[in-house]
Amino acid sequence: MFDVHAFLSYLTNTYLLEGVLVTIGLTVTTMIIGLVLGLVVALARMSPRRILSAPAAFYVWVFRGTPLLVQLVIIYTALPQIGIRFGVLMSALLSLSLNEAAYLSETIRGGFNGIARGQREAAKALGLSRWHTLRLVLLPQVLRLIIPPLGNSLNGLLKATSLASIISMEELMRRSQMLMQQKFEVLELYLVAAVYYLALTSLWNLVQVRLEAYYGRGYGEASKSAPASKPVRPAVTGEAL
Repeated sequence: MFDVHAFLSYLTNTYLLEGVLVTIGLTVTTMIIGLVLGLVVALARMSPRRILSAPAAFYVWVFRGTPLLVQLVIIYTALPQIGIRFGVLMSALLSLSLNEAAYLSETIRGGFNGIARGQREAAKALGLSRWHTLRLVLLPQVLRLIIPPLGNSLNGLLKATSLASIISMEELMRRSQMLMQQKFEVLELYLVAAVYYLALTSLWNLVQVRLEAYYGRGYGEASKSAPASKPVRPAVTGEAL
């Protein structure tokens, strides 16, 4: 029988709220690392030099083609067998960041491909260096183009952090499972976890809408307050000039 009182009490449970904070921290840190690494991988993939593009393509192929759960287990349990050991937090961050960067690199690369080639040529004509062209001309436009898919990626990442519970990372899902083992109130706790995840993704959706509106300025429809151009009166045959 579903216990409504238990469900409501778990919504304000301090132990679970601390797990929510861990989930948020894990998501934000992973997204930052993933964006930086994803940008580097995207630039390497677009490089005409095979020595850069080939390893980047292989990295994307491996991390997009294997499950995140397998990557977590390998980094946490397999690497120590060859002398490379990470703690729970570092293993979770490393796995999530490497996986997210592989997907974000393709999103960022798509953003670069969406920019007209004339933008690069114009920057070159103005005498801008490659670094200044990237920072001042290309990246602002790429950011505007990738915000919608980036929002979807963060939503997916927020929920994917629950997989870190498999290596005992005490985020929201792991703490919910630990309470289940003590209280045997499985449905109530799963529903509470679902409410928290839904609340977090909904808050991010609000932020994403604001970001899209901010970076979309100047690219939307012309302002309705702009004065309309004066219509041209057609010439009439035989009318005096």
